[in-house]
Amino acid sequence: MRTLVYGAVATAALLFGFGSAEAQNVTMRISHQVPTAHHLHKMLEGFAADVQKNTNGQVTVQLFPAEQLHKAGENHPAVARGAVEAAVSVNQQWGNTLPEMNVVVIPYFFSELERIKKFPGSEAAKMIEGKLEQKGVKNLAWFYITRQAIYTSGKKPLLTPDDFKGIKIRGFNALTDTALIQLGASPSAMPGPEVYNALQTGVLDAGLTDVSAAYSRRFYEVQKFGTVTPSFTVYFHLYVNPAWWAKLTPAQRTALEAAAKKAEQDAITITEKTAEEAIKLLQERGMTLKVHNAAEANAWKAAMQKPVMDAFLKATGADGEKLIQAMGKL
Repeated sequence: MRTLVYGAVATAALLFGFGSAEAQNVTMRISHQVPTAHHLHKMLEGFAADVQKNTNGQVTVQLFPAEQLHKAGENHPAVARGAVEAAVSVNQQWGNTLPEMNVVVIPYFFSELERIKKFPGSEAAKMIEGKLEQKGVKNLAWFYITRQAIYTSGKKPLLTPDDFKGIKIRGFNALTDTALIQLGASPSAMPGPEVYNALQTGVLDAGLTDVSAAYSRRFYEVQKFGTVTPSFTVYFHLYVNPAWWAKLTPAQRTALEAAAKKAEQDAITITEKTAEEAIKLLQERGMTLKVHNAAEANAWKAAMQKPVMDAFLKATGADGEKLIQAMGKL
């Protein structure tokens, strides 16, 4: 068995052009916000193992989950200034800094699996990656993390758009919260790690997250009801400090890109499986769930999509219109 493992490592090293003469060790610290139980972290563990194998041990990935190294909102500036080599952030946290990142969370605009599979490497993705470079970071991978949102509540289920009136709910950011405000809710944008306490203490009446995060963050302990609906897609994306990236050898960059591409594909399979399991687990833990059918989803779409689409185009202008067109080609 040891001979087989060594042979696999040696083969990967030869494929990517690594040899003992090039042995220059590099550390890649990745800061991210999700807990170790979340499937994103487990997928990143696979990425770290692939990098270790592909580089013959030259590049070591160190993961810092659950905001151990930097808070969610600190990851971008930390990477841009070189305080850490890399980070993984969720797209909607870019907010006003990069409003184009919100294109995938426009309600009911982009949640079909076959379109999601085509996003990495697409014209639309490259447009956003160009914007990220202007913000001082280089994007390395897009990790599809959900297309199933869950709106949770404690006192009564959120079954119709009218049920949002007067509730305090976790929002995402100013742009995407436009729909919630239109429905009469009072959204409060906050990172995922802070939502549980806000629900527990009554700062929030209702939560908004993806089904897998609702389970891994134990929402079932503080929320009774949940409505599952394909309202938006969320990506976490891996980005690196450009100066650090430039110092890597061509072989190291190629190996990292290959591991990242594999992780992008793995994320699709893992996410779909995890979401299906999460719905069952939330029910087993006592949550009463309503899973939307097509007609119910269309009713929410009619109430939610237009105000967010209008706000998106106002915030992004001509570039936003081009991005919407590029997304439509997927």
